[in-house]
Amino acid sequence: MNDMTQGAILQDLDRRHVWHHLTQHQAFDNAAPPMMVRGEGLHVWDIHGKQFLDATSGGVWCVNVGYGRSSIADAVREQLVQLNYFAGSAGTPVAARFAEALIAKMPGMSRVYFSNSGSEANEKAYKMVRQIAHRKYGGKKSKILFRERDYHGTTITCLSSTGQEERRMQYGPFTPGFVEFPHCCEYRSQFGAVDNYGELAARAMEAVILREGPDTIGAVVLEPITAGGGVITPPEGYFQAIQAICRKYDILIHIDEVVCGLGRTGTWFAYQHYGIQPDIVTMAKGVASGYAAISCTVTTEAVFELFRGEADDRAAYFRDISTFGGCTAGPAAALENLRIIEDEGLLENATQMGEYLMAGLLALKERHALIGDVRGKGLFLGLELVSDRMTREPVPERIAMGIVGACMAKGLIIGRTNRSFTDYNNTLCLSPALTLSQEQADEILGILDDVFSEYTA
Repeated sequence: MNDMTQGAILQDLDRRHVWHHLTQHQAFDNAAPPMMVRGEGLHVWDIHGKQFLDATSGGVWCVNVGYGRSSIADAVREQLVQLNYFAGSAGTPVAARFAEALIAKMPGMSRVYFSNSGSEANEKAYKMVRQIAHRKYGGKKSKILFRERDYHGTTITCLSSTGQEERRMQYGPFTPGFVEFPHCCEYRSQFGAVDNYGELAARAMEAVILREGPDTIGAVVLEPITAGGGVITPPEGYFQAIQAICRKYDILIHIDEVVCGLGRTGTWFAYQHYGIQPDIVTMAKGVASGYAAISCTVTTEAVFELFRGEADDRAAYFRDISTFGGCTAGPAAALENLRIIEDEGLLENATQMGEYLMAGLLALKERHALIGDVRGKGLFLGLELVSDRMTREPVPERIAMGIVGACMAKGLIIGRTNRSFTDYNNTLCLSPALTLSQEQADEILGILDDVFSEYTA
């Protein structure tokens, strides 16, 4: 042990004591776990000093404004010295200011409920729907629809609303009252080649509503762009049809913006591309760009009003608490995060650089038969890999894993669909910070081109 370098000592401590997320630890029996020690802009450095261009915003789509933002750290420190915490049953100035600033970006929305993770934000939304079912519908309309291939979190109830079979494997029994409906991935069309795929996919949801009974369904939860399930953008007309169906049957629309929110797709929220008005919106990852833990469950005033009542009504409030929803570091970081996105024009940059990256990826598709489909919006892009373009046979997961590993060896970190499905763990994901430059985009494209050439030569 005395001969070990400081880095090796730390990696050994990690190997002996840290339980990593989403990791088969047998891999560390004969190899040290990776360890990142510093970040600046879009780059991170590991404990050996190797530099990587991070095209994943921290591995799970969090660091929207990039690494090393001293102004966010300063804002958090100043707030923590003044008041670090008070329970969410009382207010704090920083939470009030951030709530006002956030709502200003979300026309039609009104109220912000604070917690500390995307899973928790979605749990709050589900509890709201269930409580509304009791308060307004006598206990009926308690079911919540969720979509095949969408992901909504890691708790048992969030997994109950997740349409990814391998994510759910070994965690049942699940919370009752969650009902799945078909996906909307046009590349994997359930209806063959059709001109109105978006409408047909929405009608598939309506068929489930009619099967279950409209009077039993309180809400539908949807990712605006399916993230870990394959970077699936909604087909034309899909969300407009979804909204019309939900209004017809008095079903609340819950949009899960945990991944897409705060600029990832070139608008403040991805649902704003599609002309819909949600009743509930949840968000987490990009809210403070990973500089502090914060999540939000945002509702319309109409939803909020359903929890009001007379003083002697013992159930006339949302009977919920999030302990660390009262930590002031989150809204302090989030306020400065908002300022950076606005002042530096990062929504516009996400749009422009997203279009540039998309064009480059489509050019790669022309050169490499392994790429079956390219899709996404803004700086949230996916490449679905296939063994045969004619049959669209997905590549085995080991191929996607190998490409991710080869990119990392060349200094580029990309993401992928990770053991979520039986057959479709075949999508690579690019989600760099919103500060991406054209030079960095070219570096991403160049490394991908080199790696695909090695796999298709």
